[in-house]
Amino acid sequence: MNREEEKKLIRRILIIIEQIGLLTILIATLVAMGQEVFLMVEKRHVHLSDLLLLFIYLEVVTMIGIYYTSNRLPVRYPLYIAIVALARYIILDSKELVPWGVLALGVTILILTISVFLVRIGHTRFPYDDGS
Repeated sequence: MNREEEKKLIRRILIIIEQIGLLTILIATLVAMGQEVFLMVEKRHVHLSDLLLLFIYLEVVTMIGIYYTSNRLPVRYPLYIAIVALARYIILDSKELVPWGVLALGVTILILTISVFLVRIGHTRFPYDDGS
């Protein structure tokens, strides 16, 4: 086997591993979504934190779908997930949080939001070259 054939084989193996990993994440996310919906139905009550958790799961599924179709992982989606996760954390633990903790979380959300804005500006002003 020559060097070029070795590289192709390694690329194929890595693609297979990547696909298995993505499929595993997708299945685990769908199971978690199903469990959360089951709990909401069982309790017969839906809280805002439940909806935010479902939104996080949906963003993970969307991120996987984008990766499958484009082979690229947009940086924005993990940032969106982080923002929603922090908002959910504030909602769930707002009674136990000290004022400085709430302020720190708010500043963190602001920084993440600014990061999303800067990434969006970067993508419009400096678009990716599809040939690379």
